[in-house]
Amino acid sequence: MQSKNVLRGIVLIAGGMALYAVLKGLAPVAQTPPAPHLVTAEIQAGIEKYIEDQAARNGGYFKFSSGGKEFLFKLVRVHTEYLARLGPKRHFACVDMVDLSGDVYDIDFFLAGTAGNMTVTETSLHKLNGIPFYTWEQEKGKWKRVPTQDASPRLLGVVRETDEFEFRYLANIPDIKTSARLWIPYALSDSYQDVKVLQIDAPRDYRIVKDKQYQNHALFFNLLPEDSGKTVDILYRVKRREKAAYDAAEKNLTLFLRPERLVPLDSNFKKIAEKTVKNKTGDLVRARALYDHVIERMRYMKYGTGWGKGDAVYACNLKTGNCTDFHAYFIALARSVGIPARFAVGAAIPSERNEGGIDGYHCWVEFHAEGKWWPVDISEADKYSSLSTYYFGHHPANRVEMSRGRDLVFEPGPKFGPINFLAHPVFETEGKLIKVTGQFSFKRVFVHR
Repeated sequence: MQSKNVLRGIVLIAGGMALYAVLKGLAPVAQTPPAPHLVTAEIQAGIEKYIEDQAARNGGYFKFSSGGKEFLFKLVRVHTEYLARLGPKRHFACVDMVDLSGDVYDIDFFLAGTAGNMTVTETSLHKLNGIPFYTWEQEKGKWKRVPTQDASPRLLGVVRETDEFEFRYLANIPDIKTSARLWIPYALSDSYQDVKVLQIDAPRDYRIVKDKQYQNHALFFNLLPEDSGKTVDILYRVKRREKAAYDAAEKNLTLFLRPERLVPLDSNFKKIAEKTVKNKTGDLVRARALYDHVIERMRYMKYGTGWGKGDAVYACNLKTGNCTDFHAYFIALARSVGIPARFAVGAAIPSERNEGGIDGYHCWVEFHAEGKWWPVDISEADKYSSLSTYYFGHHPANRVEMSRGRDLVFEPGPKFGPINFLAHPVFETEGKLIKVTGQFSFKRVFVHR
């Protein structure tokens, strides 16, 4: 693990300090907040047009310079959840760009102008393959950049003890020609989160269905053509507690040692796991060795095809992916050497601001050792090496769990079979599965200082 951490430290310290020095010359240290909750189509169109125009002048690539290095980028996506209007004719956008080597950079853009006529006034590289060079800190209503190595855990995504917030889940219904069925995760209270449903606005009646294996609940809808383009809007109020190792209530742990469709238990996983835990005594020590192995081996990257399914074979072979892939790989390794492990998915609530959009779902795992369940979050530990010890045995308070487990069987369920995992809506029409992405946002009730 040492080699990757040393390399990451060099990248973050050198890159972060160089960027910080550049940024100090480009903009005042105190700035208007870059990510209020306001999201507008005009800003998205403005930044996309700017990138498109620049690429058209440079052989199809967006040219970018930072820290004395030249980049050739292709646009991957615009983070619509972070688009913001900062003031009259002043805007903020954040985009993902991929370079010729396949690395994905998160770039912050400040823009000026009106719809259809925006110019970029400032740019900076924010993240490399999910690992940030800097973060944002608010002081007296203004925001400033803080190099990652100088940032507190709160600025790196960790709220300790308790957090309380409203969490909104929006699902936009696609076009329906005949009929359709829709499943949406329905968050429940447990020992670490108190969940209250404040409202459910939907185009028609629903019923709550449950999977017997993991006791997840989902809202189930039978939809008709007149529901096309409408929205399901769920608003929760959540009080969440930080999770550390806790006593296991389950008597039968065999469920968490079984293979799953995308988490098989084969000779390759067993070989890797046994090599990793060789001469390690006790499941807690062996689990830590596997945790370190995943951090060392994997690179956080949401680019290309195949990532995001929680496919342990993909993660093992490609050595890249998002949180689902990191954790599928860990679960496969843990189960291969007899350590029970289980999956959960929900949303991570930003810690550095108190309202706004959320960049998709987040997932995590727990493993069983010494009579307890130990929470871990490997993809976050990979992003922030300074928190790797914390994330082995803790989940922070600023998150909400929507479902747990893989290969979920609801009654009724989709015709294509068990649901891989339930975070975004599952939409089925005319025997086909249509991708629908849930939109998440939040507003903190208990404000952290």
